[in-house]
Parts: sequence; C-alpha cells; structure tokens
Amino acid sequence: MAKGNKEMNPTRRNELISIYRDGLLKDTIPFWQTHAPDTEYGGFMTFLDADGTVVSTDKPLWVIGRITWLFARLYNEVEKREEWLRWAKHGIDFLRKYGFDSDGRMFYAVTRDGRPLRKRRYLFTETFGVIAFAEYAKATGDGRAKQEARDLYRLIIRHHTTPGLLEPKGIPETRSMKSHAMPMIILATTQILRGVDDDAFYREVIDDSMAEVFDHFVKPEFKMLLENVGVDGAFIDQPDGREVNPGHALETAWFILEEARLRGNDKTLIDSACQIIDWSLDCGWDDEFGGLYYFLDCKGYPNPKYEHDMKLWWPHNEAIYATLLAYHLTGHSRYLDWHTKLHDWSYAHFPDRNNGEWFGYLHRDGTVSSTLKGNMWKGPFHLPRMQLNCWKLLEQM
Repeated sequence: MAKGNKEMNPTRRNELISIYRDGLLKDTIPFWQTHAPDTEYGGFMTFLDADGTVVSTDKPLWVIGRITWLFARLYNEVEKREEWLRWAKHGIDFLRKYGFDSDGRMFYAVTRDGRPLRKRRYLFTETFGVIAFAEYAKATGDGRAKQEARDLYRLIIRHHTTPGLLEPKGIPETRSMKSHAMPMIILATTQILRGVDDDAFYREVIDDSMAEVFDHFVKPEFKMLLENVGVDGAFIDQPDGREVNPGHALETAWFILEEARLRGNDKTLIDSACQIIDWSLDCGWDDEFGGLYYFLDCKGYPNPKYEHDMKLWWPHNEAIYATLLAYHLTGHSRYLDWHTKLHDWSYAHFPDRNNGEWFGYLHRDGTVSSTLKGNMWKGPFHLPRMQLNCWKLLEQM
C-alpha cells in the first residue's frame, strides 16, 4: 500500500476479513445455493422472498448469467469445490439451451421451462453471458465455452459500435443520448474476458471505454459523473441529462482502479478514479439519514424518479469496495474513514438477521421497503462480489 497518514488497525483488518469471508461463505452463498437452483427445469430461481420462498418462476437471464459467473468465480478464486463447479455448469447448460435467439443475441427473460418472454434492445444480458462463459472456461478449460464468450463479446462490440443495429430509445433526429452504463459494463466485461483470453484488442477496448468515461461523462463543472449525455458528450439540460447515480459512478471508479493496479499502479488512472469517488460520495451521501441516494440531479433540482431517495443494496456494495481499494492504493485516510462509514451503515441496515442475505430495497430512513431477496434485477452478484473482493484485498493488505 502506498504511504499515507493513517494505517488500518490489524485487529480491525482481521475483523473485517471475518465479516466479509464468513458473510460470503456462511450466509450469502448458502442462501442462494439452498433456494435458487431449479433442479427440474434447469437454471436458477431469482424471485425470492425473505425466507427463500419463490414468488415467481420467470427467469431473468442476465441474473442467471451473473449467478453462473459467481459459482465459477468461487471455484477459481476461493476453493475447488465440486458443488460450485456443478452449479456453474447448471447455469451454463440452461443458458446454452434457452438463452439465445436465432440472431445470436440473448433473451432478457424466459419462463421457468425456458420459453422466451422478452428480448430487450440493451446488451446487458449479453455482457453477463460473456462473463459466465469466460469464468466457466477458466474453471474447466472448456474450449467451447471460451469460444462462446469470444463470439458473444464480438457481437456486443459490433452492435455497440455499428449505428442502426440496435433500435434507438428515442427519436435521434430530435435528441440523441447515450448512457454511461455502456462504457462501464464493456470495461468490466472486457477485464474478465481478458483473464481467460489473450488478445490485444481487449486493451484497446478498455482504453477506449475509460477515455469515453473521462471525456464524455465526467463533468468537472458539476463535480459529478453523469448517467446520460449527448452522443458527443454534450451536456443535455433535461432531467435525463442531469441525472447522477452515485452507485454507478463508484462502480466505474473501482473498475478503473483495478485497471490502474494491473498497470503497475498507474497514478494518472488512480487519481482520476479517486476524483470520481470523491465527487460521488460528496454528493451521494445522505447527511440526515445516512446511506447513499439512488439518483440525484447535477443542478440540485428534484429528480423525477420515484425511487430517487431510496437506499438500494448494490450502490452500497460498490461503495464499500471502491473506498477500500482507493485506501489500499493511495493510503489516504479519507478513504478509510469513508469505508468505515459505508460499511457500518450498510451492515446496520441491509442484512436480514432472521433469514440471511441482505434486503435490497430500503426507504430513505433505512427501514425495509421490500422483503424480496431477489427479483428481475437483484440476485447474488453485487453483494457476494463485494464480500469476495474485500476479503481478498484485506488479505493482501
């Protein structure tokens, strides 16, 4: 760790290792391993109530891709447990059988028995398909899975970079916008695929993705990273154009910090990512009730989304790891202080002490809004990824 003005107490470090490791292996993973696998039709159930009761049998494929990646990742990074590899294969088999349309793109959601329900214009299901196949290929040496990851990745890049292949969200002749989510998710997806496939193209895509974030979405005049901008990065003075999602910004920041670490602790990247962290925490933290707002307006106007002031699990997961990694790479005490604040608030409000795992949706004051543990968007991804990353980083420290 770089020299700084504050060191983490070894006792606290060991305490945190236990919290993250045991939370992952004794709480989060057992909950999903017990309740999610569908042994009759394949894949995983994700619509679960607090106690694991299945409240819908429809299957979001992007969440199944994430679950598959997780089990393969645990096998690769924690321990060669055959049960983890078996569940990863369980996910891969379902994705192969039911996940793809005839054009090579993936469905967004299917019925329990795999009949397609919905296909979206976005490429997010495909990105999580890439990481599922890539991580499984790493775990097994399965050449077919590796090629499937490559092919799906090239499809993503082709659709993302070729005008007209994806239906536009609005009327482009009137107003054209693009989302920060795409360079963010392409960056993260490429980093994972690069770990199993050696291709100089991946470095080029990563460089382009980071440059797009810094040049188009980072706005120093507001000290914020915006969610949506014009196709050339222009600021659009409308609610969508003024939107800030602190959790998304913090997630992007730690992706960039990981890239900096891989490149020999690249100081320029570290400083730029930490600037995003500083801005996102300064604007995103709720001084009255604690926790991170979901959405903000960069000019301070009311955000029109109903859930704007709710506290969701995943931004806090991303913030916990982002601040710990920033502290590790810089040694600056403010990141340790922020990590402590975020960790303590999150662990005081999100965990379900009776059934395990975390609630995902809290009111602004930290009380539970919904008892669901999983749905069309929430599954075992942000939480176990944070627990695994924090555990391993603390061991390195």
